Amino acid sequence: MTFPEQGPEQSGPLSVDELRELNAKVSEVFKSLAIDKRRLPTSQLGGRGIPAYVAEWVLEKVVPGHGELTTAEANKVMEWAARVIPGPSEQNIIKHKLAQGQTVKVLTPLQAEVQIKKGKEPERVAQLSLLGISDAYISDGLLDEYPDLLRQGMWGVVELGALQDGAAVLSFQPMQASVNLNLYKEARRKFTLHEWRAILLTTLGFDPSAFTEQQQTWLLARLLPLVQKNMHMMELAPKGTGKSFMYENISPKVRLISGGNISPAVLFVNNANGNWGLLARFKVVVLDEVQTSKFERPEEIVGGLKGYLANGKLTRGGLHETASDCGFVMLANITLDDNQNPVKSSLVEELPKFLRETAFLDRLKALIPGWELPKLSSRLLVGTDSALTVGLKSDFFGDALVALREDLEADAYAARAVRLGGEMPYRRNEAAVRDMAAGLMKIQFPHGEVTPEEFYTHCLKPAIRLRQGVWDELYGLDSEYRQYEATIRPA
Repeated sequence: MTFPEQGPEQSGPLSVDELRELNAKVSEVFKSLAIDKRRLPTSQLGGRGIPAYVAEWVLEKVVPGHGELTTAEANKVMEWAARVIPGPSEQNIIKHKLAQGQTVKVLTPLQAEVQIKKGKEPERVAQLSLLGISDAYISDGLLDEYPDLLRQGMWGVVELGALQDGAAVLSFQPMQASVNLNLYKEARRKFTLHEWRAILLTTLGFDPSAFTEQQQTWLLARLLPLVQKNMHMMELAPKGTGKSFMYENISPKVRLISGGNISPAVLFVNNANGNWGLLARFKVVVLDEVQTSKFERPEEIVGGLKGYLANGKLTRGGLHETASDCGFVMLANITLDDNQNPVKSSLVEELPKFLRETAFLDRLKALIPGWELPKLSSRLLVGTDSALTVGLKSDFFGDALVALREDLEADAYAARAVRLGGEMPYRRNEAAVRDMAAGLMKIQFPHGEVTPEEFYTHCLKPAIRLRQGVWDELYGLDSEYRQYEATIRPA
């Protein structure tokens, strides 16, 4: 079976019949990189506390195949998980086995660091957070082979053994997806825009037929920090709209912080030992539930963030400095009225006071209007009744999005095409709109083939709306911004 190149665009979202027909096309074009998204919920792997990009890797490793999982396949997966994926209550059992001289294989995130202490030989230690082990021995060979272990860490199957003074990583089988960006772009040419948008949403676990075209755009806008360097934004919505759902399950290069204590050392750098924080080690850092999070030294945090969001430089007290292209995302709940509109005149009123400073808000490029999205429920997710169930494997998709950061074709297009109107457009508005329009082009037109009309409708127009949300807050909170026009518009 072969499929033609991209044909004429449809005028709107796909019908149920068109979505059903699309399943075969996705499987044919992407082959082993496609997966039936119904397989994951029936596997019960979500209950083992692993993200979707890991769980789908497990499914392909243990029970490769198509369609929904059979009972026999589901049982086989759970038996494998019981042996290899440790639960919180199994930490001591694993340590007991190690103490008896046994080797143990576990699926876990593995992160390493090199500790240099005065007068001592450098130590290479591995951290296995699911096992409560923070000082396992790891060889130079593994660190040379998998340098990401020293960055944000990697998921994989770790074989552990015991040394006289602790545990040792004997071998490591990483969860890896090879990304060929040219093949990804070539595959995009086989689909119309509306087919492609439906595939992306299905890949994220959503049923595309459950959302309007505008709502689909806001869901896809959540991907902007993955495809664009230093894309900083916030999403405000009521509880239960799934703001963190995508970030939890998209890529190991995305770090979601939900609750707990947030300190300058965690975000920027630990001045005591020189270890860089999350913004230096990940591609995207997401703060969830910021309206109730506990911030240690909030003035230092917002001061450091203002500098970082403006120029991509991380520093703390002048002791250490580095550059980073990590995106920063804030997620917060807001109160809505009976008509599902925000109650407060200022959308940021429910944020902690130090995060309402206009000099900080101005550095955020986008505000996703999450209140326009429905509350997350089973009818919005891919399920047995969904028409389109085949999407891309999450680990491959996440890596493809991050790889698009280095593809500057869309950035060059946006630099030529985006100009804002008015006598004196605000510089940060124009830069933010240009960056977001380029990002939306990478998401929807990764092959670079877009007409001026398509770019305006699907890239520039939503980018302006996303920046307008930030601009409205600045305009209402600080008279300094009222020297510019209230409405952002293209030239």
